[in-house]
Amino acid sequence: MPIHEKSLIRPENILSHEKLEVDGVDVSGHWSTFIQDRVVTDYNENMEDEIAALPGGEHIHRCWQCGSCTNACTVNALNPDFNPRYWIYLIRQGMESELLRDKDIIWQCVSCHKCTHVCPRDVVPEGVMKATAHWLELKGHRPKSHSMIFDEVFSEQVFETGKIEDGRVIRGFFKRTGQALTQDWMVEMVKKVVSKLPVSLMTRMGMSALIRPRTRHWGPAREAIREYVDEQKQRERAALGLNELVAQAAAEARSAGAKQESSHV
Repeated sequence: MPIHEKSLIRPENILSHEKLEVDGVDVSGHWSTFIQDRVVTDYNENMEDEIAALPGGEHIHRCWQCGSCTNACTVNALNPDFNPRYWIYLIRQGMESELLRDKDIIWQCVSCHKCTHVCPRDVVPEGVMKATAHWLELKGHRPKSHSMIFDEVFSEQVFETGKIEDGRVIRGFFKRTGQALTQDWMVEMVKKVVSKLPVSLMTRMGMSALIRPRTRHWGPAREAIREYVDEQKQRERAALGLNELVAQAAAEARSAGAKQESSHV
């Protein structure tokens, strides 16, 4: 799966000479352009498996680098550096350091699903992008994106009550991301919506915001969902080797505590 585009070669790795003569032959200009050799010292052979273990990344192994995803990508049309095909290539090659150089734009996927519709191999590139963003967060390479936080707030409400109350979701999202509730666009949207809603519906929405209704007999379903979510989180952390790291850190902390106690005896 070679990458041939010059645009994907880091500028600092391109060597060229304005004037160069070899054995009496002038090879100036593009004839003397070379790609500097590099040694990969941080190869992560488990990287593809780690992404595949996260929701959305299950079919990354199907990619054959045709480029349909990037060609159809909404974000790529605005920012050529947003390149799903290239990132999938890096993941499958285990080139973690190269992927991390783009960690601040990978999460910008807008989930338009254009890439998914055109992919001839059913890789579900949109899912791979979300899985990669999740991987970056779990590995501690970048904080949670706003889209991840919104998903958490939305899911927590559904898990807790079995219902969706839009106003509560928005308020929770703004609070958790440190945003003011009275934003100009929000005020204008509320004004337009209120002017067209029946009084009865507005009343029910207001009551829902206050009393936080729940689905009847939701308790057993809530516990089952929570158990499933916990299992999935454990499975994901195990695939990324995070459970071992947590256990190791805990063991080191206990050992340090024991040494400190013995020194006081």
